[in-house]
Amino acid sequence: MITAYVYNNRELTITELNIQDVVPPDTLWLDLFKPSDEEREWLSKYSVEEVPEEEDINEIEASARFYQNNDGLHINSLFPQRVGQDVKGVNVSFNLRKDFLLTIREDDVGLIRLLRNYLRLGRIEVTTPQGLFLELFNLKVDHLSDLIEDIYSVVDGVSEQVFENNELDEVFKLITLQEDSNGKIRLSLLDTQRSLRYMQRYYRGQLTDDNLKDLREMLLDIESLMPHSQFIFDKLNFLLDAAMGFSGLQQNKIIKIFSVAAVIFLPPTVIASAYGMNFTNMPELEWQFGYPMAILMMLASAGGTYAFFKRKGWL
Repeated sequence: MITAYVYNNRELTITELNIQDVVPPDTLWLDLFKPSDEEREWLSKYSVEEVPEEEDINEIEASARFYQNNDGLHINSLFPQRVGQDVKGVNVSFNLRKDFLLTIREDDVGLIRLLRNYLRLGRIEVTTPQGLFLELFNLKVDHLSDLIEDIYSVVDGVSEQVFENNELDEVFKLITLQEDSNGKIRLSLLDTQRSLRYMQRYYRGQLTDDNLKDLREMLLDIESLMPHSQFIFDKLNFLLDAAMGFSGLQQNKIIKIFSVAAVIFLPPTVIASAYGMNFTNMPELEWQFGYPMAILMMLASAGGTYAFFKRKGWL
């Protein structure tokens, strides 16, 4: 799907294009969502270099994510996407050209929908592709901050559940889920930081003073968010260790009960085994009080062992 955002006379027009159309004049932003082979071929008419494929967008090396060519500045950036309680990363390809911003993506991105709504409602007013790019990254940094705050609130709740026996399974699940989300958020923060620093270093000639100011402020915000992400990582590791330790302690208590029970019933078992032997010369066999005496001896031995353990503080 091809969407053109045309900004003319302070008015924004959003148009869905097909491969028979041409890029409208005054296009500020051209967005390709899950482009087909035909749409990529259509885009190649407006490109000097090759149109990046999905594999190129998902590359992790710096030379593939940040570069310049005859089509302008290329930045592939990782965007966080909330899916239920999980967070996944979605790569988006940005191409800052002289006249418009080109984005290519294979997945839906909530921040792009948010930017689209802001533009439609007039909450954001931009006149250059560079300004539009920085506005989207500003929304991204704010969203990452919100995600970190969400993890903070979940971690606070998990801290209260760590020592609840009936909630340990849920605690382990929450800790694992939040640690995975925090890792993806941290990766997105680092990727955003690299993208903005590359733009600041190699593209500053095309940026206005206001653009450079916004860029520096976003870099400062990212620097301030990194310690929070590290703190969450350390806290989650502590909670995981505490939960595992408490789980092990509960298991040790159960094993201790079985061990003590086995020792308590050992003397009665010895007595019962002795009187269960079938020898002819056993005086108690003919004694009328032999059976009650054996029962009493077994109870006494078990009670004495229990009292001994209790006095030692082993129970």
